[in-house]
Amino acid sequence: MMTLLVVFTLICLLMPVYVYAGYPLMLWLLTRRRPEITHRREPVTPRVTLIISCYNEADVIREKLNNSLALDYPEGQLGIVVVSDGSDDETDDVVREFCAQGVRLIRQEGRLGKTMGLNLAMEDVDTEIVIFSDANAMYAPDAIKQLVCNFADPRVGYAVGAALYTDGDAGASARNENLYWRYELAIKSMESRLSSVVGGDGAIYGIRSRLWQPLQQADINDFVNPLQIVAQGYRGVFDAQARCYEETAGDFEREIARKERIVNRSIRGLMRVQEVLNPLEHGVFSFQVVSHKLLRWLIPVFLLIGVVGSVLISFLGGTEFLLVCFAAGLILLLALTGHIAADKHSLPFWISTPYYFVMVNLYAVKGILRAVRGKTQVTWSSARPEKELR
Repeated sequence: MMTLLVVFTLICLLMPVYVYAGYPLMLWLLTRRRPEITHRREPVTPRVTLIISCYNEADVIREKLNNSLALDYPEGQLGIVVVSDGSDDETDDVVREFCAQGVRLIRQEGRLGKTMGLNLAMEDVDTEIVIFSDANAMYAPDAIKQLVCNFADPRVGYAVGAALYTDGDAGASARNENLYWRYELAIKSMESRLSSVVGGDGAIYGIRSRLWQPLQQADINDFVNPLQIVAQGYRGVFDAQARCYEETAGDFEREIARKERIVNRSIRGLMRVQEVLNPLEHGVFSFQVVSHKLLRWLIPVFLLIGVVGSVLISFLGGTEFLLVCFAAGLILLLALTGHIAADKHSLPFWISTPYYFVMVNLYAVKGILRAVRGKTQVTWSSARPEKELR
């Protein structure tokens, strides 16, 4: 019985190590002799529709539309559509000012959520390629040119660009978020070279419009939609040259709440396209989805079981597990210090990182529990501070 408890506890304790370090290491080993680009990439300029989703983005939508109209793409080949999910500020009025320049406004009444807005917009799309973006994501001048080059390969069904943070050093929360996101970009790059990048990025990713399948209201579009495309037999690639720039959430509470919403909707979404988990059909991509997404969402469960198991083993005489108990206690103490701090913006790295890690995983559990109970958040608002939205 003791041996079984030790083995089970060790598996649970090692699972986070595998997810955060072992999986990236395996990707590196499997791709280190592969070329940087494993698909055909050529300068093509098909007709493109850029769909910008927004809710109450009056403060940034003008800048976003000016940015979009200034993109380096052949005249007449780029259409711009703004989907407003029942905005009740001046967002729609600002968009209408650009209608003479070819920008089209689609207003969705009733606050139905981003996914339903995209379904509505896709009904009228007649271009070969569609690129999805958010109102606060400012594109590099050649971003769309770079992204559509990947569709020269007929096997590519979706292409994901690199969203970079402009305020990565602006406080403890931004630093942690920026560090985490750069780690994610490295994983996306290796996944793309090996098979397909897992998921899209709501700020910048494009698809072949004919591969679009209407989504359910609770679906998280930039995760479920790419899975559907892989299920149809196509690849998804990451392109670091297709860049956009945005700001981080700016504080821990908003970023943590955003992670809860993502996990809550992604768990349900994966179950809806669960055929991608079959390695007999999708090979290494199934391994990538499990390692990058499913196991990562379950990390707080593994950690809880591992720590409880370590405590039990220590009481039963397994003194070597006391180190695990001590480490868990220290991390929780540092996280609590960060939680009660009056000024979280200026937390030192050795406190902000444990706090960020613990809170993100706690809220991931909340997201999982809400998904199990059938509760899914379908609407969204910007992660930027409320004073900026006003």
